[in-house]
Formats: sequence, C-alpha cells, structure tokens
Amino acid sequence: MGASTFTHEFSSLVAPSRMFKALIIDSRTLLPKLLPQFVKEIILIQGDGEAGSIEQVNFNEASPFKYLKQKIEVLDKDNFVCKYTLIEGDPLGDKLESIAYDVKFEAASNGGCLCKMISNYNTIGDFDVKEEEVKEGKETTIGIYRVVESYLLENPQVYA
Repeated sequence: MGASTFTHEFSSLVAPSRMFKALIIDSRTLLPKLLPQFVKEIILIQGDGEAGSIEQVNFNEASPFKYLKQKIEVLDKDNFVCKYTLIEGDPLGDKLESIAYDVKFEAASNGGCLCKMISNYNTIGDFDVKEEEVKEGKETTIGIYRVVESYLLENPQVYA
C-alpha cells in the first residue's frame, strides 16, 4: 500500500465559525438543499454526528458517483477542525483503499477565513496518485465551498 499527500488552501470572506458550521456540522441538511442536482441526501448510518460516526452521501444522476461513506475521526468545534476518512464508495475505485482528510478553518485578518485541507490518499498496491489526478476532486470541493460561501454571504444571519 502506498500513500500520497496533497495540501489545498482557499480563502473566504465568511468567518471560520460560519463556514465550519455550514460545511461540517450542518452539511447533512445544507448540501442537499444548495446542491440538489448532485447531492440527493446525506444520512447518518452510525453514531450521533460526532467523532466515530459514519455518514453516507447519496448522489443524484448528475453526479458521476452513486454514493460514498465517510467516517468522522475528529470533530473539534472549538478550533474548527474536522478529520474524516472516505472509507467506501465510487470515488475510491479499484486503486484507492481510503482517502483521509484534515480540514481546518482559520481566521483571516479581513474577518473571513482560510480553509486548509490535507488529503492523504491510501492506495492499493503500487498505484501512485498524481496531483493532476486529484485536480477534478479539488475543483469540485472548492466549487462546493464557493456555493456555501455565496449562500452565507447572501444570508448573513445563517449560522451567525
């Protein structure tokens, strides 16, 4: 088994607490609402939403994937940190065992935040993940973050 690590950052005009609440704490409700063409539902299949819980994301026909399951490893609401692992589903294909994500929202001087994400791809066999192969996933993630950011900017009372 091999491993490849990639780091991504993006800035937002929204405070870290609001982005964390929207994207991490309330994602099961918010993402199907904001992205119904892609996300059909996000259901909690084990646990209470805290560390140790497992969520299943079911996608709509517009998505190239049918579903994925992810386990919440760490949920630090005080420091706006979430660590979770993609443990099952179409995005893993036949070359990936899992993908571990470490997401942190940090305050920025403009009142917004900097989102830092570290992705660790655990491969099957000698397969080596290249940065260009994760580009689409990175762009999709940033696109989701931008949709949520726009919603929060348009609705300043939400998650305030």
